[in-house]
Amino acid sequence: MWLLPHLAHVGGFIIRLYYRVSRSGAAVPRTGPVLLVANHPNTLLDPMCVAWAAGRPVRFLAKAPLFSMPVLGWLVRGSGALPVYRRQDDPALTEQNEATFLAVHEALAQGSAVALFPEGISHSEPALAPIRTGAARIALGAAARTGGAFPIIPVGLVFRRKDRFRSEAHAVVGDAIAWSDLAARGSGDRDAVAELTARIDRAMRAVTLNLARWEDERVVRAAEAIWAAAQGADESPAARVERVRAAADVLARARASGDPRWNALAREVAAHARFLAILGLRAVDLEHRVADGRAERLADGRVTLVGLGELLLATVATVLFWIPYRATGLLADAVARDRESLSTLRVLGGAVIFLAWIGLLAFAAARWLGWAGALGTLLFAPVIAVAGLHAAERWRWTLISARRWFTAHRGDPRITALRTRQRELARRLDDALATVPAEPPSAPG
Repeated sequence: MWLLPHLAHVGGFIIRLYYRVSRSGAAVPRTGPVLLVANHPNTLLDPMCVAWAAGRPVRFLAKAPLFSMPVLGWLVRGSGALPVYRRQDDPALTEQNEATFLAVHEALAQGSAVALFPEGISHSEPALAPIRTGAARIALGAAARTGGAFPIIPVGLVFRRKDRFRSEAHAVVGDAIAWSDLAARGSGDRDAVAELTARIDRAMRAVTLNLARWEDERVVRAAEAIWAAAQGADESPAARVERVRAAADVLARARASGDPRWNALAREVAAHARFLAILGLRAVDLEHRVADGRAERLADGRVTLVGLGELLLATVATVLFWIPYRATGLLADAVARDRESLSTLRVLGGAVIFLAWIGLLAFAAARWLGWAGALGTLLFAPVIAVAGLHAAERWRWTLISARRWFTAHRGDPRITALRTRQRELARRLDDALATVPAEPPSAPG
């Protein structure tokens, strides 16, 4: 288990490199037994997100075929993962899960954190898949070894575009699930297993984004953006994710109520979002000045020496690493069979391609500059790649923010009309919220 003590740090580095990540919610206990239950939209990147969010060594339950894969199996075993034998992989091996459960009980009794994905599959559906009973049976079975109930903590992974490099990703750590009243009943009590599974389901739905269909995501995100812009609400990733989740819940309850006004309002919100997208604007751009000081300076025609240095670094990194970057994307797109595995393939393939490319650069440097040049290349090329990525991203954001500022503040009558329309939509959203029934819809499945 050589990788286990470093998994949170290594996973955090990879996740922060591939996504723009953030975390919110409760703190995971630093010591003692903990069972983490998370949704599973993104195959092998999900364990990295969960380990990073937990901030402590975490042992995962992983499907058995991963353990026999070249290289990947070595990493999975090194992380201290425990195999799960799924019926769809090999029905003859499912009886070995009993030994896995006992191993999990032992790990929890020793004070380890263990994580699993109760949906049982990685998928791209707009809502949680039905929660299986494995997590509840593990917890109830381990309670006898741990001396009673221990924290079961839901972790929700919310991706803006999970298959896009440098997209937004957010981890929501929920409050521990209350189950001390069930702990003494054991995993053989079917009613206790069913009740704890239902509690896990509710807790996971409270920290994940659940939609009736993917088309609703544009509506709920647009409604959140319009309302937040009008209210001057907190624009942090955690606050935005929480509002989007609340908007999705409101939309589901509105549909369940059968009120036809919501359908018309949803269409108008979606149309407003399309107009903003055509203009390259966000809802907040119609209400506030650009918050980024660099963008305002650029809009005023001023560029600092630091900004020029970042631009040079971004240019050098782009020129040096454009070939492996494109090769990674093309290879992953060609090999991936579904959306869930695309980002994983980019990360794994990118690691191999970029390391090979840095080795090639070092070989070229050795030919031209000697071994000192090769050593310098091996040391500094990865730093240039990572620092250049962030410098390029800051410059891209600065340019986009400056363009948005010009578009929103140049006195165009269309912008004025759009701003008026947005404020009207915000008012109607506020009015409509007061009429939505308070009872949430029943959880699917």
